[in-house]
Amino acid sequence: MKFTHLLHINDSLNLLIDPMTRGQLWLGLVMRARSPALFVPWLDGCQIVAKSASVFERVLRYGEVEIHDVVTLVPEQEIRYKIAAQGEVPASRLVVKIEEPGDALLDVRFSYDDDIEEVPGSLEAFYNSYRRSAYEESDIDTIRILRQFAGEGRLNLPME
Repeated sequence: MKFTHLLHINDSLNLLIDPMTRGQLWLGLVMRARSPALFVPWLDGCQIVAKSASVFERVLRYGEVEIHDVVTLVPEQEIRYKIAAQGEVPASRLVVKIEEPGDALLDVRFSYDDDIEEVPGSLEAFYNSYRRSAYEESDIDTIRILRQFAGEGRLNLPME
């Protein structure tokens, strides 16, 4: 399943949303990668088991299920998540990319890929429609939380 969607962060035509800086957005997206339990209430735990300046490995725990992934930071541009196939969990990737399509505009593109060919009309295609919806809702929640954190001044502090 391949799935991409775009969320607008700053839009000069929508005065109802408080704008964020690229730096605030970046710090928030890094916070999501390092402390995912702040954004995913059903996550039981996250342990960073190895790290360098721009790459870290995590173990995410959902009940009895553990997911191992690798997160790569491309500063101020994108965050790549890579999950190797693990038991019943297929290999997959997520790229979260900051885009500036114009003056005073700021977007985030979420691109999901699990390399599994989707056959139209299949049971897998049916379930994928729910997965896409869940991914999009989760990403919308992430941006909502980041806006809240920005409003509280939590995204103005330097990250370690």
